[in-house]
Amino acid sequence: MKKMTLLACLYITVSACAQQAGKFNGMESNMSNLFRLSDAKSRSISPENFNGGKGKGGMATSGTGSGASRELGQGWKVSPSVVIKAKSTFTIAQIDSAGCIQHIWMTPTGNWRYSILRFYWDDETTPSVEVPVGDFFGMGWGRYSSLNSVAVCVNPGSAFNCYWPMPFRKKCRITLENIDEKDMVVYYQVDYILTEVPNDAAYFHAQFRRTNPLPYKQNYVLADSIRGKGQYVGTYIAWGVHNNGWWGEGEIKFFMDGDTEFPTICGTGTEDYFCGSYDFDTKKKNVQGITETNYTEFSTPYSGLHQVIRGDGHYDVQQRFGLYRWHITDPIRFEKNLKVTIQALGWRDGGRYLPLQDDIASVVFWYQTEPHGVFPKLPSKDQLEVN
Repeated sequence: MKKMTLLACLYITVSACAQQAGKFNGMESNMSNLFRLSDAKSRSISPENFNGGKGKGGMATSGTGSGASRELGQGWKVSPSVVIKAKSTFTIAQIDSAGCIQHIWMTPTGNWRYSILRFYWDDETTPSVEVPVGDFFGMGWGRYSSLNSVAVCVNPGSAFNCYWPMPFRKKCRITLENIDEKDMVVYYQVDYILTEVPNDAAYFHAQFRRTNPLPYKQNYVLADSIRGKGQYVGTYIAWGVHNNGWWGEGEIKFFMDGDTEFPTICGTGTEDYFCGSYDFDTKKKNVQGITETNYTEFSTPYSGLHQVIRGDGHYDVQQRFGLYRWHITDPIRFEKNLKVTIQALGWRDGGRYLPLQDDIASVVFWYQTEPHGVFPKLPSKDQLEVN
């Protein structure tokens, strides 16, 4: 076979872009098709326009900004946020038409583990997304850390942004439940389009789990109830270590479409899966000229170790880490089912692996046909707590 010429490679690339652009209906805007016109209609839901109605924004005459706008009146930031009472659920968005969510921004107050996001597509009665708000945006430890990726951005100071495209054919409902004993305030905006949805568009899903501590010699299960056809697109882990030493020798495994004892995809180590290497360590000299080896935070479009909590040696002693890996350019496709596990491994003396019993919480992200499998029961408030 002759080697492919540069011209041939360019032709294939351009043809692929043209083919994709030909399908463009406003659902997946990117730099290659941003110039294409579309019949999609842009809408946005926020406390200034709860229903996303055309020409209905900024009409509030009462709201959390009433005091500050009392001399200015309607149209002057009267309703920029909402208060969600303790032990209550608020509907962030209700959309009764076919469309696609393109961007979600919010900045919730209170305990981010005690605020539960749920997404319902079309007529389903069980959510396709059920995740604490902090973990959904990569902030599982309840502390701000900059995250700069294609799918999720967390910006100063605690501005949560999600760019996962989320199509729906009939309706969409997004709720936020406050399971805390205290009221919370949330500012939010859901940007979406009303448009026809292609037949091959799958539904967005996200599922949370936590095990603390992980039982000895057991794999941590990221997901084991995914049923249907689709593609796995992302992993976030909040990893809290209970031992000294390196904690990331474990392999991630994807069991798909009937795999039993052994998976189809098996990684080579935790830091390798998150696109790092050698314990995420870098060597540098301190001000005294002594070479130090430290964890090195990084945040890139598709992967990152964006959060390292080193402990203060007093009450806040635990080392904790936040990691993400988005399978945007390399989605893991399955036809019938998918199970995902990861090992927690450190080192014993003598160069032997040590099965760890760490505190691991996770969110997995995928698209699939409906109906979806049964989600595990969300942990109780005490089991969600970070302490």
